[in-house]
Amino acid sequence: MKWRGFALLLCLCAPGTSKAQTQQTLLPEAPRPQPGIIVGTVTDVNNDPVPGATVALESPALEDPHTAVSNDNGFFEFKAVEPGTYRVSVSAEGFASWTSPTVVLKPGQYAILTGSKLRIAEALTTVTVAPPIASSEEIAAEQVKVEEQQRIFGFIPNFYVAYNSDAAALTPKLKFKLAAKVSFDPVTIIGVAVFAGIDQAGNTPNYPQGAKGYGERYGAIYADGLTDIMVGGAILPSLLHQDPRYFYKGTGTSKSRALYALSRPFVCKGDNGQWQPNYSTLGGDLASAAIANAYYPASNRGPGLLLGNFFIDTGQRAFANLAQEFILSKVTRKAKNQN
Repeated sequence: MKWRGFALLLCLCAPGTSKAQTQQTLLPEAPRPQPGIIVGTVTDVNNDPVPGATVALESPALEDPHTAVSNDNGFFEFKAVEPGTYRVSVSAEGFASWTSPTVVLKPGQYAILTGSKLRIAEALTTVTVAPPIASSEEIAAEQVKVEEQQRIFGFIPNFYVAYNSDAAALTPKLKFKLAAKVSFDPVTIIGVAVFAGIDQAGNTPNYPQGAKGYGERYGAIYADGLTDIMVGGAILPSLLHQDPRYFYKGTGTSKSRALYALSRPFVCKGDNGQWQPNYSTLGGDLASAAIANAYYPASNRGPGLLLGNFFIDTGQRAFANLAQEFILSKVTRKAKNQN
């Protein structure tokens, strides 16, 4: 079980995830412009985050402003924003109000107002704010903050999916941060316990029964996932300058989207934005399968374990990508919009 496809396995075990819907229309409907996202970080003149600030998104197209409250890190987000012209205003107790320059949001755009670029001036102090210009590192950090909030049904981690096709490249620090976020998430730990119980019931691998055998199965499953995500999701992507995320396509025919999803275990986006062979993911699966020979029972070790685990992991990842493309993206976005 590999944790970048972990959401799919848990969803298949959850009730209500097998419903299929068929829709037939006589005439194609004109596609609606893809909504965008506006995010930012509220800071004071000392560049410290300001939690609890009221942030308003205003536009002539809106009957009433949309409002949000900055979190403990000063971060705020407006999701599913229709393309158009907007202004962002910020107010907080003890500070003077601030209004942004005009923000023109294009279809599917990820507009970012970050840290020192969106600043609340202290009362009785005049501050000139330059138009927001975010570095690629700042953009990537803000995008990861959004991805870390992606959960299927509101609780299953779905952090390794980028819904923005032009997402900024991750720094090595962010790659390790995402890997650690999944590895130590409480839902991951609970999920490993569930699958260890399933293996215990199936008496596989050949560990003994009882508490000792269950503990060994739990440790094996956790070690499988940890080595795979650290090697294939952090170490190799950092060394080879590749992005470990699945980039949601969402457009085109069903056939083209299916072929895209099935090919992603073998093709990935490099940090330079170009598509290239996915040495990181394949290397992570291969390394995890090889390392498993160190702790699986002697009767299960050998080339069969390595090749079997490798091909199973790769197949699971391709199937998980299909689910991301056609099923899980809708569930994740619905859960985010309800939060």
